[in-house]
Amino acid sequence: MIRLFNVYYPVRTLVLLVGEALVVGLSFILGTYLSAGLLRFNNALFIEGGFVRILGLTGVVLLLSHGFDLYDSSQVSFSRFSAWLEQAFRILFVLGLVALALGGVTYFMPDFLPGTDPVLTGIFILGIGLFGWRTTYGWLVKLPFFRERVYVVGTGDRAQRLLGGLRRQALGIEVVGSTGDVEGELTREAVASHLVGLVHEKRVNRVIVAMADRRGTLPVEELLALRLEGVKVEEATDWLEKISGRIEVEQLYPSWLIYSEGFRFSRFHRLIRRVLNFLVALVGVIATLPLLPLIALAVRLDSPGPVLYRQKRVGRGGRTFYCYKFRTMRPDAEADSGATWATDDDPRITRVGRFLRASRLDEIPQLWCVLKGDMHFVGPRPERPEFVEWLSKEIPYYGVRHVARPGITGWAQVQYKYGNTLEDAREKLQYDLYYIKNASIGLDMLIMFQTIKIVLLGRGAK
Repeated sequence: MIRLFNVYYPVRTLVLLVGEALVVGLSFILGTYLSAGLLRFNNALFIEGGFVRILGLTGVVLLLSHGFDLYDSSQVSFSRFSAWLEQAFRILFVLGLVALALGGVTYFMPDFLPGTDPVLTGIFILGIGLFGWRTTYGWLVKLPFFRERVYVVGTGDRAQRLLGGLRRQALGIEVVGSTGDVEGELTREAVASHLVGLVHEKRVNRVIVAMADRRGTLPVEELLALRLEGVKVEEATDWLEKISGRIEVEQLYPSWLIYSEGFRFSRFHRLIRRVLNFLVALVGVIATLPLLPLIALAVRLDSPGPVLYRQKRVGRGGRTFYCYKFRTMRPDAEADSGATWATDDDPRITRVGRFLRASRLDEIPQLWCVLKGDMHFVGPRPERPEFVEWLSKEIPYYGVRHVARPGITGWAQVQYKYGNTLEDAREKLQYDLYYIKNASIGLDMLIMFQTIKIVLLGRGAK
């Protein structure tokens, strides 16, 4: 796997992305050549900045493809006809959107692409190229070069989660065996014999240890010998982090948090993030000013009560601050129940409030919290003090999430549903820990892009 923006991506997914970028760019170059001829083609590309326009078109196509999950490693599958048909539909939909956009651009800017009907020619070539490349890619990923043979040491729930993740996520990994395949009593000698035998027979490249209780059953000497022979030996925590984008808190030792890479926030990093968040929040406030009176009027007309809702939240270092939102519930929503999480189809949510939540417009006032420095755009979701006290007792390492400023959006928000139970809070903490461990400006930009995609496509709206 390759790490970009502090997120792990399978090599095969990056091969798909790079190959598709080349196909898109070359399709438009060839379409321009066929429509314009050699002389006009040379002038357009080398003198009139045609390469820059084609590069921009390539970026748009790739972004749209990403928006429709055409690069999602769990979705990129060619083993079933239904999966291939679904991907074909998505590709055709992307091509349709690109054709409409280019048609509009060339209507107002006829010289955007030179020649007669360059858009139709380019889209036609692109369609053939994309389907051809995807078919070729389906053949390439089956080659041994893109497959790594792995053995998993362990039989418990953790090992099963690891095995399921390795097989389900289509990461170009072939699981050739595990401790669960050992016949008879599970002794150290039996595990060692099975492990060493398969490593040499199947030419295993990597051994991943996912054994909870290692006393008496972990073949330490054999693992050391295999590592000296060139076989990679790793602990399951790191691989569960790579394939799931979260850090499991169950069976997580404090020493792993202490010695692992990440969990570092330098002063320079904090300063740069603070400046960027302040500038973007300032632009956001100015851009949304025309919407504020309209939203305020809608909230006021829909139900009696204040327009804004102020609530105490826990921020960085455990300090409390007031978080502001447009009110989406009845003023007396917690008069009888006290502090409670919102639920699906919560009757306390007003009609306008439901729309504001789905469109995320209710969170515009949080820009003020970003300007003040209480929040960032990206970070763990700020929780109420009542819930923090309770969750800190129930979930190990819950307090770690307070080393970073909370965010309007975050890794947990784009990877997991809203959540209103203890188990949901535990799951979201695991994503928060991943974010804190791997925090970077690049990861923040990726999360912002994912958030925009979710809002535009109406996913995860609660």
